[in-house]
Amino acid sequence: MRRNTLIAMATASCLMGMMNVGVLAAGAFEGVWKVADTGGQPFEITLSSGGVAKATRGEGMNGTWKEDGNAAVITWDTGWTTKITKEGNQYKKTAYSKDQPPNAPPANSSAAEKVQ
Repeated sequence: MRRNTLIAMATASCLMGMMNVGVLAAGAFEGVWKVADTGGQPFEITLSSGGVAKATRGEGMNGTWKEDGNAAVITWDTGWTTKITKEGNQYKKTAYSKDQPPNAPPANSSAAEKVQ
């Protein structure tokens, strides 16, 4: 009985630790990011908990996001995909049009700065 209790407690501790790592990892990308569009015009991308993404470009954009390795991958309702990738101590935004193959060079890239 005691052995089963210890096993259950150890399993619960491991699960809690894994859950906390996921929360911390997502927290690195959650927030407001200052980036630039294809024409060099600044706009902001907000990545919220629960995978909600919004942008201030044009009349506004909506989408979803998820963490993939060292990047946040945003899928917009326009069909475009944006990635905010950590490169050393800096972040970079790359954008891909809805017609681009997944391995194509980005249609646009700019620096990404977390402002909130």
